[in-house]
Amino acid sequence: MNELTPAQIVAELDRYIVGQQRAKRAVAIALRNRWRRQNLPPELRDEVAPKNIIMIGPTGVGKTEIARRLAKLSQAPFLKVEASKYTEVGYVGRDVESMIRDLVELGVNMVKAEMAAGVRDRAEALAEDRVLDLLLPHRQGEAFVSGTLEEVSPEASRDTTREKLRAQLRAGKLDDRVIELDTQSQAGPILEVFSGQGMEEVGINLKDMLSNLLPGRTRRRRVKVKEARRLLVQEEAQKLVDVDEAVSQAIQRVENSGIIFLDELDKVAGREGTHGPDVSREGVQRDLLPIVEGSTVTTKYGMARTDHILFIAAGAFHVAKPSDLIPELQGRFPIRVELEPLTRQDFVRILSEPQNALVRQYVELLKTEGVALRFKPDAVDAIAEIASEVNQRTENIGARRLYTVMEKLLEEISFTAPDLTGQELVIDAEYVHARLAEVMKDEDLSRYIL
Repeated sequence: MNELTPAQIVAELDRYIVGQQRAKRAVAIALRNRWRRQNLPPELRDEVAPKNIIMIGPTGVGKTEIARRLAKLSQAPFLKVEASKYTEVGYVGRDVESMIRDLVELGVNMVKAEMAAGVRDRAEALAEDRVLDLLLPHRQGEAFVSGTLEEVSPEASRDTTREKLRAQLRAGKLDDRVIELDTQSQAGPILEVFSGQGMEEVGINLKDMLSNLLPGRTRRRRVKVKEARRLLVQEEAQKLVDVDEAVSQAIQRVENSGIIFLDELDKVAGREGTHGPDVSREGVQRDLLPIVEGSTVTTKYGMARTDHILFIAAGAFHVAKPSDLIPELQGRFPIRVELEPLTRQDFVRILSEPQNALVRQYVELLKTEGVALRFKPDAVDAIAEIASEVNQRTENIGARRLYTVMEKLLEEISFTAPDLTGQELVIDAEYVHARLAEVMKDEDLSRYIL
């Protein structure tokens, strides 16, 4: 991420997202500014606040995808939440601080996974030794070799027997042998009582405290050697990871690189002259304010500061406007970008250009069945035209409409694909109209199906 310039970030986003250049430029600058801040003198570094962004646009135009790809590019802890799911403190439901706890949890898991990958070779060696311990003979003078019991003399070296087993294990000859393996399980269902919604609001995580107090139970399982190796590699990797170091790195990464995508912000924007539920909406905004401004949140891993977490908010803002947010919260989102509605030509590009283009996805999916699927350019134009027309006639759900149109178009082929192995199927405009004409003619039917 450190070497990526704003232009390179936009180019990378272009591989997956069509159009929306203004939004891409805004997030690219925000991401680059993080790198710039890290290179400032320490006394100035803490003074530079992130420039949070509000993306305004209807559903299905790429808001979530831009934020998600940005986080992947920066290898940052990323959390997508809906503002409408939170309630004001004092009401039943999740409070806004839980998003920071969730982000820290993601960060810890991310760092642990990276550390586990770094010690994988050592973990595999240890797991192999443990499997060999389980495979060694239970009675003196016997050994498992090539799936049979062979007599060995008392003078035979234990090491020789072990190395024979090791060679067979590495060759995969023992993968299907069943062995008994002891695994650790949580201490009973009592912990589930403390895992429900709302328990994250408790300052001290009671569930974790109880899990440390109550002893774990050892359960003996009968598994195949291949599965045993996988389980033991995971177990050994966890032992080799320095948990304290992982937590320390994770909190630091969350504080300096974390990204929270706050969707449906317009749903908590109050409108002037209204009463009732809007009081709760404004309460959620006021609870959000200190998190976005910068505060310290208690998590089960320790304290996490939110001063430099990047918040990317999004909403359609059809009814409410960004100016309907409380002024203090508006001031914490200085960058506002309006995303453009998608046109028929955009649909054509979405179907064919991105690295994860829909047409390519279906071609590759059916290739697994031995079916060669080919789309002619006029077929792509026809699909885009139908998707655009349905969006205009019913509800505009943006690029997501392409998924429903493509599924309906290829329903028959997908169902019969196992019987079509070795065939090439060509999709042209005539086939598209033939498959979708009936649904398109009946407006009520198209509302339900497309």
